[in-house]
Amino acid sequence: MAEAQKVQILAGDPSHGVGSLLLDPSPSDPQPAAVPLTLEERFALVRSVGEECIQEEELKNLLAKKPVPVCYDGFEPSGRMHIAQGVMKTINVNKLTSAGCIVKIWIADWFAQLNNKMGGDLKKIHTVGRYLIEIWKAVGMNLDKVEFLWSSDEINSRAHEYWPLVMDIARRNTLHRIIRCSQIMGRNEKDELTAAQILYPCMQCADIFFLKADICQLGMDQRKVNVLAREYYMLPGLQEGQEKMSKSDPSSSIYMEDEEGEVNVKIKKAYCPPKVVEGNPCLEYIKYIVFPWFGHFEVVRKEENGGNKTYNNMEELILDYESGVLHPADLKPALSKALNLILQPVRDHFKNNSVAKDLLKSVKAYRVTR
Repeated sequence: MAEAQKVQILAGDPSHGVGSLLLDPSPSDPQPAAVPLTLEERFALVRSVGEECIQEEELKNLLAKKPVPVCYDGFEPSGRMHIAQGVMKTINVNKLTSAGCIVKIWIADWFAQLNNKMGGDLKKIHTVGRYLIEIWKAVGMNLDKVEFLWSSDEINSRAHEYWPLVMDIARRNTLHRIIRCSQIMGRNEKDELTAAQILYPCMQCADIFFLKADICQLGMDQRKVNVLAREYYMLPGLQEGQEKMSKSDPSSSIYMEDEEGEVNVKIKKAYCPPKVVEGNPCLEYIKYIVFPWFGHFEVVRKEENGGNKTYNNMEELILDYESGVLHPADLKPALSKALNLILQPVRDHFKNNSVAKDLLKSVKAYRVTR
């Protein structure tokens, strides 16, 4: 539930309990048609949400036997939302609902408190959680089949089910095994963990069963706890060498409510060496955000630089970029324009909706903690 951009899916066969699929987003597939989808189309749509799949047959079997599978996605309210969490999650959730799934989004307020997010202040955590929901509403998440569930409310209402499950998971695993799962909190095995952070993996493992989830749409950094449950894109930062976006470094990421000028400046300063594809965050943004959202990428440039060009797939764009036909000086403004088009409805919502405006003001004033 700690911040993650790449996606994995843990899928279960309804006749055999929880199984496992680990996937990474490949959201370049065409948008689903309005007509009812075949089983193969539903499978392809759900499968496109991720990269690694341990047991594809389990997913096919699930979709064949259960017309409305339950998907689970959890997150800690821990600060302002960057564009991967806002846009990529919206793309993936809309794919899952289009394939007939119900998506339960677990607002992990207690987990954020256990992990010392917002200094462990539950009131601030709740404010951040409401702010995140407002963004997903504004950016276009299809909420018809989405349930937002606050972990504190759900656990308190069914404590007699939840805590015995947590205790049994804790009893069946060694302390060493649980500490190995600390990656899910953005920690590592060498960190000095609090007792609360030891409890966290046992609770997250329990969530899967507690929510009766068939599919878990979680980040690749959550893999260990999903494997723990089975046995009982990541977008990079914008600066050179940053493997992931960071809430503590505003220059490393695009926030969902960033002003147009802020987006332009961040992309202009972003690491984007000519002819270099590997480790190029601007190309990652185009691949995982722009193409899935628009289905194309439009570059506007002077005739002497090749003239305007519309790319319809990432492969074509990479060929031009590697050869030098497409230069960063033309790619960056096009990327900024595309991102600003996506984010404009969110900006409008947070300017025109008084509740959203107050939430954003509060969240911006909070200090991010880990």
